[in-house]
Amino acid sequence: MKSRDIPAILGGAPIFDTLLPFTRPTLSGIITLQKKYLEILGSGMITNSKYVEEFEEKVKKYLGVKYAIALNSCTSGLMIILKALEIKGEVIIPSFTFFATGHCVLWNNLTPVLVDCDRNTFNIDPIAVEKAITSKTSAIIAVHLFGNPADTKALEKIAKKYHLKLIFDAAHGFGVKHQGKPLGGSGDAESFSLSPTKLLTSAEGGIVTTNNKELARKIRIGRNYGDSGIYDCEFAGLSARMSELHALLGIESLKNLEKNTANRGQLVNLYKELLNKIPGITFQKIEDGNRSSFKDFSIYIDKKEFGLSRDKLALALEAENIMVRKFFFPPLHKQKIYAKYHNSKNKVDNTNNLSENSLSIPLYSHMETAAVKKVCEAIYRINVHASEIA
Repeated sequence: MKSRDIPAILGGAPIFDTLLPFTRPTLSGIITLQKKYLEILGSGMITNSKYVEEFEEKVKKYLGVKYAIALNSCTSGLMIILKALEIKGEVIIPSFTFFATGHCVLWNNLTPVLVDCDRNTFNIDPIAVEKAITSKTSAIIAVHLFGNPADTKALEKIAKKYHLKLIFDAAHGFGVKHQGKPLGGSGDAESFSLSPTKLLTSAEGGIVTTNNKELARKIRIGRNYGDSGIYDCEFAGLSARMSELHALLGIESLKNLEKNTANRGQLVNLYKELLNKIPGITFQKIEDGNRSSFKDFSIYIDKKEFGLSRDKLALALEAENIMVRKFFFPPLHKQKIYAKYHNSKNKVDNTNNLSENSLSIPLYSHMETAAVKKVCEAIYRINVHASEIA
């Protein structure tokens, strides 16, 4: 069955007349930015200048960290962190993540070791991490998945016990609070994404945070080929600088971060209130005292209770003009590039379960409550007709 076959079963036209996007960036008005953009272009200083420095200072203050370094992407940040820390051998990462988490490991000629996640939080499982440690293990990269903070304390305890470096892929991390405090100061370093799907956006970009002075210095020169400015490189860095134009957009986006995070939280609460009434749907667990950014809002589908598989629900929602994403399917250990690194001794049952049964549905900071209600109405209607669709 294809999505175009479903409207007739559901009784007519799709619930949305036009396509409801999966996400949209929430941006400041062009009038706010226009004057300063003209100033930047007129100055000729369009990369890594005063607005980048201002952005770094504002991020540092907001997150409560000693150092913040702006780059062109979160992925570049992770790549440079591994290089700056001189990591060797194996790096433990979750299989249930976006492939950029693994790519930074491969780019450094390191071996990714794929481990399972927690079924409830979706985050990397500290127990699975400890079981996967070998004499070749040098580092752990954990992910704050969908903006749900990972168990930083448990991971820091493991890293200390085995003398490992601990890095956080905080791509989804802006707007997150762990036990009341923003992310940014855990482990050796954290790397944030500022791409258009994130709460804090600079169109494209990333920020690395750390409380380690020497590591901050190396990351700062690492974004400029590894050159400190004397044309004599310390190590093989990247061309990963942030432009002034991107930094200015980030500064404006930061002004609205708390408001946008609150808006997303309210929309998620409405989603949960309405979807709780439908059998077979559960949600990612957010521990008490934590605040998720809800970079994505993912629901778990119990096929037996709901009456349809995740894949059939996805088709049915597409027929209703609702964009959805199967995050993360397939997981890393089933992808061509990573399958050869998967050790069958490292069980990934929770990862397989979530990958095959979870579905991310539309969410963005300025989404209207009416749209949330219509998405839930569509899911309810699909559930009512589950036996016919199946």
